[in-house]
Amino acid sequence: MNNRTDTSSNGEPPHGVSRREFVGQGAMLGGCALLLNRVACMQGDLARDAAGAFSDAEAARLAESGETIYSVCLQCHREIARGGRLFSGVAGEEDREVPGLADHYVLSDPAVAGELASDASAVASGELTIEEFKTRHADHLDLLIDPDHPDLGPKNNRFVFLAGRIEHGRKEFSQRWLRDGFGSRNWFEHTSICEQSHHIAYQQMTHQWNGSGWGGGRTHMKPDALNAEFVLYIGTSPFEANFGPPIMAEKITEGIATGRLKIAVADPRLSKTASKAWKWLPVKPGTDGALALGLTRWIIENDRFDRPFLEAANKAAASAAGEVSWTDASWLVEIADDGPAGYLRADAAGVGSAEQFVAVAGGRPVAVDPADGEDAVTGDLRYEGQVGGRRVKTAFQLLWEECSSRTLAQWSDICGIPVADIEEVASELTAHGKKASVELYRGPVQHTNGYATAQALIGLNMLIGNIDWTGGLMKGGSHWHEMGDRRPGPFNMGELHPGKNRNFGVKLNREGSRYDASTVFDGYPAQRPWYPFTSNVYQEVLPSAAAGYPYQVGAVFMHKATPGMSVPTANSQIAAMADLDAVPLLLSCDIVIGESSMYADYIFPDLASGCRSPWRR
Repeated sequence: MNNRTDTSSNGEPPHGVSRREFVGQGAMLGGCALLLNRVACMQGDLARDAAGAFSDAEAARLAESGETIYSVCLQCHREIARGGRLFSGVAGEEDREVPGLADHYVLSDPAVAGELASDASAVASGELTIEEFKTRHADHLDLLIDPDHPDLGPKNNRFVFLAGRIEHGRKEFSQRWLRDGFGSRNWFEHTSICEQSHHIAYQQMTHQWNGSGWGGGRTHMKPDALNAEFVLYIGTSPFEANFGPPIMAEKITEGIATGRLKIAVADPRLSKTASKAWKWLPVKPGTDGALALGLTRWIIENDRFDRPFLEAANKAAASAAGEVSWTDASWLVEIADDGPAGYLRADAAGVGSAEQFVAVAGGRPVAVDPADGEDAVTGDLRYEGQVGGRRVKTAFQLLWEECSSRTLAQWSDICGIPVADIEEVASELTAHGKKASVELYRGPVQHTNGYATAQALIGLNMLIGNIDWTGGLMKGGSHWHEMGDRRPGPFNMGELHPGKNRNFGVKLNREGSRYDASTVFDGYPAQRPWYPFTSNVYQEVLPSAAAGYPYQVGAVFMHKATPGMSVPTANSQIAAMADLDAVPLLLSCDIVIGESSMYADYIFPDLASGCRSPWRR
């Protein structure tokens, strides 16, 4: 392997010091040295100021309002206001030309890119042969990564942008630069090592049927903390993290102090939030799903769910029941030999079209159009039998079978929460009508069972029918978008882009693409996993570059990215960064020479949050 450093093959520093010890001790010593240096500097400036020793020029510069940078703390997306002074013009900070990217910026004509993209998709779907594609685009085959696999896209895709917790502003403009300017598909951020399963679970639970497919789901829903009477927080601590202490702590504290709000917290440790809770549930790590199903069992078994809400099978039925949303609880699901096989369609049941679903109302199957605001369908929640010659069960029946597959005592044994506590919390959750909710975030989802666990927890909100109700669960507000496209305005950056490039192709980590629908399909198993239903699979980017699958990269630009520290089994990330064959050119934008940026060929010094506005540089 052609390495950038003398780091051993497993990513450990030499001389018998473990990586953990090296990084921990180095960070401590470096941090102490930096802190002492800055304290000494501040003490010196204060002493000079007290003695009146500043020159007129120095005093004038310090007094200039233009030298004040109003910024925000970027430890989370709450972006709490801060301010500081910026001293620039340091010798040696000249603009530098970085070689290497020009070799990958080969496709810059959006018209040509559009034609190649369209026909590459046709090749992948079998509508066009490789030979037909090559004949049609003979003059541009040199622009592609591999003319035999045109769906991989242009050579532009060999430039990869890899961000850590990039904040809004930088996020949108870096996407504009990489995707719409450079023409690369490979823009990634950290979400999969943060809370991706949470996002996808909510998105799948809130997708809407448009007559031909599902879409429009929301990745976030939050409790209405200003009006709620009870909230169960699972694996999230709004007094310490989440979205986050400055925004939520005041609302929750007011609610607890006035007696309006009662909270329970499921967390393996006694967090600050748990210390203020009515009840703390020290759940075993990774068993939040068992707790959710135990709560679900008690709620259904004791008939404490919102029946009118769940029985409403479409918009008209929801409106008639005074509801603002509806669920698929009464819809029929086909049951195959190996389990649920998808919703039963109305044409298969002989009651409607293939674009409609089916519920059983009064013992007979009826077609369901979810968005129908005229013809109400109220379905039976408990049904299993034969419809149209097919074995079916309602979605609610399937949920009951899953949660009743174990006794409450067995769910208790798995999650470590006493039966009495499960019963008491379930009773409290269902004692406040729609002014209660279950809130989850990283704790339950950062496990291999995270997606299923998140769905089970979100399902508790569905059971009590709190969606979009005061005091319940809601999607929340928004912000004035950085691209200027939230409302009509003078500077819509999406439209102000003459010569906007066209990016296309399979991403380096294969997210958003199906292996069996690509030209590289060569039977199972694939060389590395493909991820058709997710995005920002951060931990897979550098290992894919090391494997050269599905193609070799030419350059990686890291911004606020620490794959050598933040990713499980980071030794594989370090090995990829150190390998010149895997990543020929490694660029990093960082405020320090960190455990990942230390491997970069070039480091572009960033400014710390106290020294810049969020978008600077």
